[in-house]
Amino acid sequence: MTEAKPSLKRTLVGKVVSDKRTKTVTVLVERRVMHPIYGKIMIKSSKYHAHDENNEYKLGDTIEITESRPLSKTKNWVATRLVQKAALV
Repeated sequence: MTEAKPSLKRTLVGKVVSDKRTKTVTVLVERRVMHPIYGKIMIKSSKYHAHDENNEYKLGDTIEITESRPLSKTKNWVATRLVQKAALV
């Protein structure tokens, strides 16, 4: 029998904050961490450049990105799926 191996690649969920470049989106990923001394929950964020082959993700969309081989100087992630479409304003 063949068993499905768990993927060794990391996946993150974040919000698209820029889609100005061709085939690239900038994704803001926020995480909640507790301050080591004061115990307060803080929000830390990181921006990742992700490859978007068909330019399908737009500003404000929540997407999932997966780690990949280096695609350029700054791109090491690939946009894999749409989690939530941006609300129309």
